[in-house]
Amino acid sequence: MSKADVLFVNMCQKILTEGYSTEGANVRARWEDGSPAYTIKTFGVVNRYDLQEEFPALTLRRTAIKSAMDEVLWIWQRKSNNIHDLKPHIWDEWADEDGSIGKAYGYQMQKKYQFAQGMMDQVDNVLWQLKNQPQSRRIMTNIYNFEDLSEMNLEPCAYSMTFNVTGDKLNAILNQRSQDILAANNWNVVQYAILLMMLAQVSGLKPGELVHVISDAHIYNRHVEAVKELISRPQYPAPKVWLDPDITDFYEFTTDNIHVEGYQYGEQIENIPIAV
Repeated sequence: MSKADVLFVNMCQKILTEGYSTEGANVRARWEDGSPAYTIKTFGVVNRYDLQEEFPALTLRRTAIKSAMDEVLWIWQRKSNNIHDLKPHIWDEWADEDGSIGKAYGYQMQKKYQFAQGMMDQVDNVLWQLKNQPQSRRIMTNIYNFEDLSEMNLEPCAYSMTFNVTGDKLNAILNQRSQDILAANNWNVVQYAILLMMLAQVSGLKPGELVHVISDAHIYNRHVEAVKELISRPQYPAPKVWLDPDITDFYEFTTDNIHVEGYQYGEQIENIPIAV
């Protein structure tokens, strides 16, 4: 069985049995009909995924691996904040009439700053340090820019990556302030696992451990029954996932460069309501 399945099931069971309910509280999120979107939540979830052991895709249901990769390329490689540059429609609810999500995600990645080695954006700084100063303890990104929060259509959920090289392995911590567990958990895990794989490959390293830290891990009230059904399903071995080994430039990766083999999974959950 996939270790990602085991972590997911254990996390969901803990939230459902030990979590705190926000029902009756003054919550920001709303359902499409305008009613409050209450949650059951747990504070401070930490999940660890060793990419040397397996690729962390759920088998309880299918995670669209190539689509998840496309979103991470949209943010980190194309550095875009416009949904017209993104194939999946996951950001449509937060885009304006021109397709912009405001000064969020890719917008923050393309902003240039003065680093010791010159003016560059956060992605290029990470790439430079991994190749030139891999033992640095300052290899990180942060897109929770308070100066621009008022001009973001959604404040970043996954907001910070911290990288650390140990021997020949690249490890990373993904910090997330908030996560809709049913809609987004494995999607985020998969896309940042792919990001770690890409960065490791172009830096001459092996992908190591991805540590996912979630401050507010929650299951929405209208997702509870779907989650209970999902975590009761059969589990299968993790799929084999790899990148074309000939790619040595991060900016040359496309979704055609990722390969998935032996992915068994349960049926998809259709029409998951999304709180906004």
